[in-house]
Amino acid sequence: MFTRLLVGLDGSPRADAAFEQAVLLGERFGSTLIVAYVREGKHEVDGVAMLDRARERVLAAGLKVETAAIDGDADVELAALAKTADAVLVGRRGVSTKGSALGPTVISLIRIAERCVIVCGGVPSPMRSIAVAFDGRETSQRALELAIQFATVVESTIHVIHASDDREAGLQVVGAAEAALSMQRVPFVTHVEPGKPGEVVAQVIQRTQCDSLFAGAHMSHVDGRPSAVIVSHAEEILRHTDIPVVIQP
Repeated sequence: MFTRLLVGLDGSPRADAAFEQAVLLGERFGSTLIVAYVREGKHEVDGVAMLDRARERVLAAGLKVETAAIDGDADVELAALAKTADAVLVGRRGVSTKGSALGPTVISLIRIAERCVIVCGGVPSPMRSIAVAFDGRETSQRALELAIQFATVVESTIHVIHASDDREAGLQVVGAAEAALSMQRVPFVTHVEPGKPGEVVAQVIQRTQCDSLFAGAHMSHVDGRPSAVIVSHAEEILRHTDIPVVIQP
């Protein structure tokens, strides 16, 4: 399913962490890694040397690699490269509990790339224990579908998490997820708990020791067209966890 993975490097520790996560996923799926460096304005790192080191690392892992050094806006150029990839891996910003974990470039990338974006943790994760933040919306349904594909490969149980102060209403929402998982014969556990989505998801992840999370991006629309990404649940979740979050547009 992840035959081609795109990751952008900029010399930062968070981008390096995303790169190592890409290598780890690439080893699991036999992926080709596309490693890109986008020069935006003044560049203070040696992009060519950085890409050469990345190429050597990927080849040493026994994977195929493509590299690209491009001038332009990171979100636009990465979105263009993403057309040939199955997923884009990005680093997580260091933030306080009130800050944004994504930043404008990643939010724009989610909007325009039309590919899932994996916001990586501070250290690579084996991504073998899967959680899904499910609210019944279309994007969370797509996130569930992707998680099912992933779980089939890694032979994992899926933990479906839904925050609702009304348990009966919450159980109705997750019913659709349970039906889909049952049809695909993927083992699952459902968690319907009161509280804010980010806090509930973080609590369940801590309790279950899940090491990856799939969530949908919520889009606002103007004149029927997606205008901005509101990654509400994902933003909350990212402030409370340090595992890879696969955001499905």
